[in-house]
Amino acid sequence: IHPSPSYHKYDVTDYRAIHPDYGTMADFERFLAEAHERGIRVVMDFVINHTARAHPWFQRAVENPSGPYHDFYVWADPDTLSSLTVEGTNPDSDNRELWHEAEGLEERYYGFFWGGMPDLNFDNAAVRDSIVDIGRFWLEKGVDGFRLDAARHIYRTPKKNHRFWEQFRAEMEAIKPDVLLVGEVWDEPDAVTPYLSGLHSVFNFDMAQAMLDAAGTGRADSLAHRHARIRSAYQEVAPNFVDATFLANHDQNRVRSVLDSDAEARVPAHLLFTLPGHPFVYYGEEIGMRGKKPDPHIREPYLWTRPPDSVRADWIEPEYSTDSTVTPQQIQRQREGSLWQLYRRLIKIRTQQPALHDGGLRPVSSPDTSVALFVRTHAEGDLLVAHNVGENEVRTELPDALRAFEQRLYRSTPHAQRQSEALVLPARSTLILRR
Repeated sequence: IHPSPSYHKYDVTDYRAIHPDYGTMADFERFLAEAHERGIRVVMDFVINHTARAHPWFQRAVENPSGPYHDFYVWADPDTLSSLTVEGTNPDSDNRELWHEAEGLEERYYGFFWGGMPDLNFDNAAVRDSIVDIGRFWLEKGVDGFRLDAARHIYRTPKKNHRFWEQFRAEMEAIKPDVLLVGEVWDEPDAVTPYLSGLHSVFNFDMAQAMLDAAGTGRADSLAHRHARIRSAYQEVAPNFVDATFLANHDQNRVRSVLDSDAEARVPAHLLFTLPGHPFVYYGEEIGMRGKKPDPHIREPYLWTRPPDSVRADWIEPEYSTDSTVTPQQIQRQREGSLWQLYRRLIKIRTQQPALHDGGLRPVSSPDTSVALFVRTHAEGDLLVAHNVGENEVRTELPDALRAFEQRLYRSTPHAQRQSEALVLPARSTLILRR
């Protein structure tokens, strides 16, 4: 939400200001106050891996190569680029495309994502101190935490990243003890897990893909087992970790464009809100917005109501989420059985049930490959959750240990039911039982 020359604003020019498209600092302060009055905490995107070329730090770095701001960025002699290997990149690849020209200088600067985003040099203590000061500025203003972009790219080696986040967390907790730091670490679970030594929470990219794969392939028998293994690894590093689950984000094709039908799109929503974790919902997934790369078309304007829609953004002409492909939110709010109504219902059930909100996970093996069967455990009462992600109805016999789960809490269709010693699950249905 900071000033930036781009539409996405991940190339920041002023970390202590609000982009005028979104209002003023006074508007933001009022927003914080209104949110807090309603018991809502605010987590702000904090992009510290790089700045914009137009940021004053970079401008001064280019203007005065002998000055203190030059070392705020990473530089290399162009004659060395063909033989230069950047830590953390493939030594067999040509990394010259990661180095970019600055007007008037022979040196090249490092920009992992693109030339408009020069990477900051975190080996420089002045850079680290500057970022901590910016974090302090927003926490003292009332922000409750940060979503930390590109958390694995701060340094070019994982171990240095891990140490940095441990130090950053200590600094932020000294300012606000209950701050929440959520890291974007887009990698395999084994590589993600060590980041929890510094970050309170990391986005679970592996489970996001697994849930979409289950809905798309009709196979889910290993889903809960997979999640349990990830959580076990997290637990070893950080007993109080927060598992940030989600289905898709602003860099990925939208759920409704990945899956072929509205019926399929409801499956991962049920999985997201019944498996463990603290779910993040990318705007528009709750109304079935569509979108595929390139990135701007994953980020098309939200559809609030039918045209004329006075609050709909107009920065891009939508290609995927149009009035002919997506029913606006205002209409879905009033339409029984809409996707928006489903999200609302699932969020309400999850909030009301301690086992779903913050309970444990005990996977149960199922003979049916299309069935994900698991118990959400909690001192206030366990719940048995069954999902059939396939296209055909299945009848799943319950093991003796699970036959005490008889009282229905939720079902996605009237035909999902406990029948004698088995569960009857129609195609793409969910059933939740308690003892």
